[in-house]
Amino acid sequence: MAVIEAVGLGKSFGAKRAVDDLSFEVRPGSVTGFLGPNGSGKSTTMRLMLGLDTGDGRTTFDGRQFRDIERPMRHIGALLEAKPFHPTRTARNHLRMLAAANGVTTRRVDEVLEMVGLSSVAGDMPKKFSLGMGQRLGLAAALLGDPHTLILDEPGNGLDPQGISWLRELLQHLAGQGRSVFVSSHLLQEMAVLADRLVVVGRGRLLANGAVDDFINGSELGRVRVVTPDAAALAPRLEAAGAAVSKEGSTLTVAALSAEQVGDAAHQAGLRVHELTTVRATLEEAFLEATGLAQEFQAPPQEHTA
Repeated sequence: MAVIEAVGLGKSFGAKRAVDDLSFEVRPGSVTGFLGPNGSGKSTTMRLMLGLDTGDGRTTFDGRQFRDIERPMRHIGALLEAKPFHPTRTARNHLRMLAAANGVTTRRVDEVLEMVGLSSVAGDMPKKFSLGMGQRLGLAAALLGDPHTLILDEPGNGLDPQGISWLRELLQHLAGQGRSVFVSSHLLQEMAVLADRLVVVGRGRLLANGAVDDFINGSELGRVRVVTPDAAALAPRLEAAGAAVSKEGSTLTVAALSAEQVGDAAHQAGLRVHELTTVRATLEEAFLEATGLAQEFQAPPQEHTA
């Protein structure tokens, strides 16, 4: 199975640098999520990886660039936009055309149609499809050559909750077979469940590349929940140690100190602790923290009037 290596990717549109010296790696056997605010260069990066845009740097798939791979659909499956289909060709014939160009059997066409749940509408024209059905057909095209690598740009767009769950299970299954799955999404809650690793960008620059847990644990938004009958006495001691503390009855929420530091402070002061829990930041919180200063488009703060 192929390792994806992107090195020094770059692209400018006039004076704007859309992708700026971006390097990262996608490993086989994992789902790697590709995150970034709107306008951060995710789609442009994917196009650069596949040689669909000209720019700086290079991307290799097991040591070869996309342009050097014969019958690339049998190695790399891509979905970069919804409904890229001929308006008068049926769904099955659309896939048959792609299959013929890549040495793929008609039997495989029927297999992927069943895999994505479109067997019953195989004879229909995609121009009648909903966005979600178009995404399923695009995914069928990406899977047609049984590739070892998948590059998918927002494949969950237009899918209902059942469709999102189905897509998650499918991508995790494919990664479990040893494939490299690189998928962008703005659905952060779903990405927290789907992905093993993350590549996070902002304004075309790399902000993070690594395991999901490492990204979340590196956030400063993690906190400690303390239940203590001595909350009034413990809170000022924690604040003196550099913590930000909020109090609600006998419960303290503590930021900037670990559970161990909170427990030690309570012990040294001879104060009782009935519960001590580390509350991790969510992926959304960690993402917003990491990209807060790298958003391309920011609305001004709202003014409240009495």
